[in-house]
Amino acid sequence: MRIFDPHIHMTSRTTDDYQAMYAAGVRAVVEPSFWLGQPRTSPASFFDYFDALLGWEPFRASQYGIAHHCTLALNPKEANDPRCTPVLDALPRYLVKDSVVAVGEIGYDSMTPAEDTALAAQLQLAADHGLPALVHTPHRDKLAGLHRTVDVIRESNLPPDRVLLDHLNETTVKAATDSGCWLGFSIYPDTKMDEDRMVAVIKDHGTEKVLVNSAADWGKSDPLKTRKVGDALLAAGFSEDDVDQVLWRNPVAFYGLSGRLHLDVSDAPEPLHEGNSILRGGE
Repeated sequence: MRIFDPHIHMTSRTTDDYQAMYAAGVRAVVEPSFWLGQPRTSPASFFDYFDALLGWEPFRASQYGIAHHCTLALNPKEANDPRCTPVLDALPRYLVKDSVVAVGEIGYDSMTPAEDTALAAQLQLAADHGLPALVHTPHRDKLAGLHRTVDVIRESNLPPDRVLLDHLNETTVKAATDSGCWLGFSIYPDTKMDEDRMVAVIKDHGTEKVLVNSAADWGKSDPLKTRKVGDALLAAGFSEDDVDQVLWRNPVAFYGLSGRLHLDVSDAPEPLHEGNSILRGGE
């Protein structure tokens, strides 16, 4: 089973996680920039973080046979802090980097006017740079937040088929599907979605444009949830091809819209800590 985790925060994880992910079949990840838990107090702290996502983290992943890409943005939570909003002016110089495959995470946290402004501005940046967008739907009042998000997307210059709506659940999947956007589901131990609920959603809605991620971060989360969804799908009677579409081909198709994916895992060697390294090339 080959797995592409399209949303995971490896900055918050250990090398043991990388090793376990490789053993479970993970060969590629996308790491969206996000809120680190401690509020940032200046744009400079974002830039150090972006540099780490562009340099250090891809190197660290490569030691364990995993291709690493990222998405960069001013996240919704910090869009409300005027100390952070100058990041919007600096983003263009980061969005031209080869390993940046989308603008994200953007979207809503508390659905404030400041978040409206940041979302619209960053959808425009995605359109300007020929990138797709990874959109975070709010944790609270999800359906209202989804409708508001879709309205802003429709008013933007970025087509819905270049947008991934993430953190969806049973209450938002129909409206998200109707929007024409891609569908993202985060699988968590206690919150968001779990494996059984994810299987039920795919039974109802099919595998088209569905991406499943672990969104593993500094909170209670599990970087192996993608594999557990794959196993649950097989146990529920889905084919290996269905699983491959959800866990590999769909994320490759979405992030491939950037023209910047560098994947070659067909002959992935053992991780570097066992004496080898992975070579990344164009697909």
